[in-house]
Amino acid sequence: MAAGRGSGGGSRAAWALLVLAALAASAAGEKNSEDVRCKCICPPYKDHAGDIFSKNISQKDCDCFHVVVPMPVPGPDVEAYCLRCECKYEERSSETIKITIIIYLSILGLLLLYMVYLTMVEPILKRRLFGHSQLIQSDEDIGDHQPFANAHDVLARSRSRANMLNKVEYAQQRWKLQVQEQRKSVFDRHVVLS
Repeated sequence: MAAGRGSGGGSRAAWALLVLAALAASAAGEKNSEDVRCKCICPPYKDHAGDIFSKNISQKDCDCFHVVVPMPVPGPDVEAYCLRCECKYEERSSETIKITIIIYLSILGLLLLYMVYLTMVEPILKRRLFGHSQLIQSDEDIGDHQPFANAHDVLARSRSRANMLNKVEYAQQRWKLQVQEQRKSVFDRHVVLS
């Protein structure tokens, strides 16, 4: 139980650090040069093929005249060419993207740890608990409880845990059977309707 509380406190600390990192990134307020750009999509014009131009400039300068460099058409056709181009100002936050990826990888790591726990640690714990319940049964058969009075209390507690595990396993099995029956009834109805 104490280990569970400690790991919960560790995950809370990790989340707190992530939140602080997000606040620090937003407080900095400086835009990275890769975070803003003006993108112009120019269709084909006369004998020039269509092209996409991108440049890191401010939003007020986001037009064909500032982004399309070098201009693919000669001087008199520049205005007609630029009127056909569609320019959009794009902004993104690389810090938010990094934090999102960190959170995603953290959740994935926690799920992997949980899977390792379910596949490796839980069976060992079940064996120990069921081993204690067998020891209790053999101890009851002997009938000598006096010398090990404290040990009997410990084993009785482990028996209640084993009983709880048995109840949970029984509930799981019952639920699985209900799901199988529902699948079978749905399949039978589907066959009847076909």
